[in-house]
Amino acid sequence: MVKYGLDYTRCRWILPLLLGIGVIFGIIALAGRGWLESQTLPYVHRASLWESCRRNEQSWEWTCESLMGYAWGRAAAATYLVGFILLVICFALAIIAFAIDTLRFNFIRGIGGLLFVAAVFSIMGLVIYPVKFSTEIDMTGINMFSWAYGFGWTTAIMEICLGFFFCCLPNYEDQILGNVKPTYFYSSP
Repeated sequence: MVKYGLDYTRCRWILPLLLGIGVIFGIIALAGRGWLESQTLPYVHRASLWESCRRNEQSWEWTCESLMGYAWGRAAAATYLVGFILLVICFALAIIAFAIDTLRFNFIRGIGGLLFVAAVFSIMGLVIYPVKFSTEIDMTGINMFSWAYGFGWTTAIMEICLGFFFCCLPNYEDQILGNVKPTYFYSSP
């Protein structure tokens, strides 16, 4: 990608592809039931962004309680969901920006700024959830924040990294478009 620039046909779609992967990770985090799980026996607790479930030790059936009854549960879900919606909007805008033959570099910088805003909302939800969950919900045994919560953090980290890349890309507009003459370090005799 560096050698050929963004005009190189196959490399042009790397950024929208990475945003698409971030969207997929965000869907997994939103839909996954593995935000919190019991780490040791007895496995009696699991939670998602939307609900907390306990297993009854006598019947081994799960009873679930919605986290939307708590103000912090609604706040964590809303902020993470806003961050995810902004990520989806950035994905759509990146598809549009890179589909146009002449790249609009100010448009790309705007996508980067929107990705930073999405990262702020996602991180707010990812911080509110464990802090308030561990203080408000009674937990037994050793519990761990699990795979779906990890996908949420992966999405937030991707938003930050891609935000930097989208913001810095217009600084190299001439190199990307091939408007810079090559520099030679030797002269012929």
